[in-house]
Amino acid sequence: MTDQQDKIERYTDSLYYELEQTTKFFRVFSMKFFKKMEINISPDEFVTIETILCNAGICQRDLAKLILKDRANTGKILDSLEEKGYITRFIDLKNNRLVRKMGVTESGKEVYDIVTEKLKNTIKKIDESKQHKPIPEEEKQMVRNTLRKFRENLSKIVDMQI
Repeated sequence: MTDQQDKIERYTDSLYYELEQTTKFFRVFSMKFFKKMEINISPDEFVTIETILCNAGICQRDLAKLILKDRANTGKILDSLEEKGYITRFIDLKNNRLVRKMGVTESGKEVYDIVTEKLKNTIKKIDESKQHKPIPEEEKQMVRNTLRKFRENLSKIVDMQI
């Protein structure tokens, strides 16, 4: 153990606790953000649309792994998005097997673009707010890289049952 690890006596002093607390704040922020926009889409649905856009023709099993939801919850999200006309599902071949895949409709792309633009503007306002200390871009990149490594390490010991 390093000296820094030896100094942490309580869970509430750990990186794990900081991540947990930050996640709670961000969940509240995102729920309020999506509700305020008055667009009939949830944060989970938005992430799902973005993931499908970035992985054209993805199947439900692979999508579930990327959005960290079990297949049942992924199916519910997809049903909702399909009902709203934001995605379409189709049959395709994968490893010589018939598989249901999905794509984003024009309506889904429009909603995605609207939400993305509003989210970028909101994040920019937060970054430029005089109410707090702005975080330099290089520090943000360092945090992203650290969190990615942290998540990769956790994924090796946590069975997500997806």
